[in-house]
Amino acid sequence: MRKWLVGGGFGLLALVIFGFIGLATWEPFFAERGAEPPAETYSAEIIRDEYGVPHIYGARDADVAFGIAMAHAEDDFTTLQDVIAMSRGRFGAIAGQDGAAVDYVYHLLDARGTAERNYPGLPADTRALFDAYASGLNQYAADHPAELKLANLFPVNGMDVAAGFALRQPFFFGLNGVIQPLVSGEPLRREFGPDIPGFPRDAQGNVVETPAAEQTARNFSPLGADAALAGSNAFAVAPAKSGGPTTLISNSHQPLRGGVAWYEFSVESEEGWHFTGANFPGSPFPFLGHNRHLGWTNTVNRPDMVDVYQLEMNEAGDQYMLDGEWRDLEEKTVTLPVKLGPIVLPIRQTVYRSIHGPVVRNDNGTFAIRYGGIDQLNQLDAYYRLNKATNLEEWQAQMARMAIPSTNFIYADEAGNIAYVYNAALPDRPEDTEQNWRGILPGDRSDLIWNGAVEYAELPKLINPASGWLYNSNNEPYTAAGAGSDLSPDDFSPILGVERKQTNRSLRAFKLMSEANLLDRANLERIKYDTAYERESYVDDLFTAAEALDVDGELAEARDLLLGWDFTADNEGAGDAIALLMIRDFMSAEYGNRPYPDVEEKLREATDHLITHFGILDPPMSDLLRLRQGDVDLPLDGGSDTLRASTTWQVDDDGRLQLVHGDSFIQWVEWNEGEPVSSRSIQPFGSATTRPHSRHYTDQMQMFVDHELKPVHFWREDVLANASRRYVVESN
Repeated sequence: MRKWLVGGGFGLLALVIFGFIGLATWEPFFAERGAEPPAETYSAEIIRDEYGVPHIYGARDADVAFGIAMAHAEDDFTTLQDVIAMSRGRFGAIAGQDGAAVDYVYHLLDARGTAERNYPGLPADTRALFDAYASGLNQYAADHPAELKLANLFPVNGMDVAAGFALRQPFFFGLNGVIQPLVSGEPLRREFGPDIPGFPRDAQGNVVETPAAEQTARNFSPLGADAALAGSNAFAVAPAKSGGPTTLISNSHQPLRGGVAWYEFSVESEEGWHFTGANFPGSPFPFLGHNRHLGWTNTVNRPDMVDVYQLEMNEAGDQYMLDGEWRDLEEKTVTLPVKLGPIVLPIRQTVYRSIHGPVVRNDNGTFAIRYGGIDQLNQLDAYYRLNKATNLEEWQAQMARMAIPSTNFIYADEAGNIAYVYNAALPDRPEDTEQNWRGILPGDRSDLIWNGAVEYAELPKLINPASGWLYNSNNEPYTAAGAGSDLSPDDFSPILGVERKQTNRSLRAFKLMSEANLLDRANLERIKYDTAYERESYVDDLFTAAEALDVDGELAEARDLLLGWDFTADNEGAGDAIALLMIRDFMSAEYGNRPYPDVEEKLREATDHLITHFGILDPPMSDLLRLRQGDVDLPLDGGSDTLRASTTWQVDDDGRLQLVHGDSFIQWVEWNEGEPVSSRSIQPFGSATTRPHSRHYTDQMQMFVDHELKPVHFWREDVLANASRRYVVESN
């Protein structure tokens, strides 16, 4: 009997060991090896300037794209691998449950299918660019096997890179805010109106929203935890108003690390591609910046780009009704890798699709989603052509393609033109239907399933306004150029879904730019780094509620400190720290169409935090808010919705708030008449964002904190004069 037990015990142990080995090793083999891009030989020269910014040169555009991948991998291969894993539906094998949620969305949106259907139809030179970029990633991976996070992640090809675009782009206009409540069975956001069927309601009949919904939204976003708060400021000033140069200021607010953190570089090829700016990991070209003739920058806009349909299902749940006929619901079972410690679990999930688009089932019913830019990849070509445009006419011709699904564009050029385009692939919804397009639509009517976007002529836009200036701070397009120059909302159909919202940054920018007689460099710097709040919108709601609080003791002292605040997050005067802690969640709720938090509860949280970690209610805000990277720890100014933006943070163990999202890549471009273009820029950390041993890991931090900019060496002679390293990268 004992012998049998011992033998059985060893057998059980063997099964456990084999099971553990299987769970630890199955995923790379299941994923299989990716396909190589077409065989090609590439060579690029990389010159790094005194701040480590790479300037990449090549005979062909494709050579430059190869060099972009190599240079970026040298500085941040860890993030590039995350992005590639997302692009192949394998992020869960790296990031666990949060990564698996992204992989689920990858399959739900059919990102790979979008790439397979559309990538082959792109122009040959665009595909060559993507294949060359993929080859650069493969080359770096082959040369540095010790840095690999995941087996069989490489090689990749241009189609893999394209799939990443198909996955991530819809989240810039808030698709995660629709997917997450549908998946979790939570109510949709407030913008969908109070008449949503089938969702929980309070005693007054209002749709209820739970705090869990916000966290779930973040988990489903491939852009990171703060994607829903993505902001930015952008300014353009004509020579008559600046008193000198045409000026373009790019002031993007992105996470400082991760898959949508800006990476700065310059490119120049013998085929005419000469551009400086920044991209996100996984892109073979800059998304914003300038060439010698023109430049542009972007801000996130918030149009209604997503429609939700409730499907009428048959009893078996495998067919839906459309125009009086049953249609088969497409069904596909996928395997999501979920890393848990040393093992990776294979989790099976089913994704559905109807003629409308992706389908999500929950306890409230079956819902289909349709969004602007669905099943499109022309943005890959449009960004490339924008890089090479030489004048306003060529630039607008690319914008008119409606290929880039969303984001505002602010433009300026050497001829003195400035422009603003409320760019969005707004659904071409039929206007002769009496439907609430912000509510749940009936899924049994094909006449409500729109195809494509509205015409470019229908978008709000301004070219060379009389005021001589333009701005956007994630606000409605009807405040952009000042009184007498602004567009009227009455001229645009409400079915377009253009948002009618302001931010504090918009209120401040509009006020300060309208008041300035001259928008020269000094005045623009004052505006760009402004730290003030207007008592309007959510700020007024917060302070009105605080004034009505009936509290005593320490909480009353905290309330009075808040009410005595001077409405500037400038590290001067009393109340900056407690105001910083209070305002962010109100800004976040307004931006995300959620109910405001309870004022007394937030005041108590802020009070407890300050007393616990500082022992007083009014520490200097600069002691509370910090820019941290490695061993460098610096004070910051600015608030969650000020023009000098310190938008969101993580709370470190010492109670300090480490900035994770806010002012990030800043670029200041000037065209003086008769002179070549010049520009300056700054990053919060440095070029080598994940390389602690590099001197460019933190070498821009002090300048960033001090509101300083460094020179951009756009012209080759300047690059050579300021070179710190020069080398050639080639394909094997």
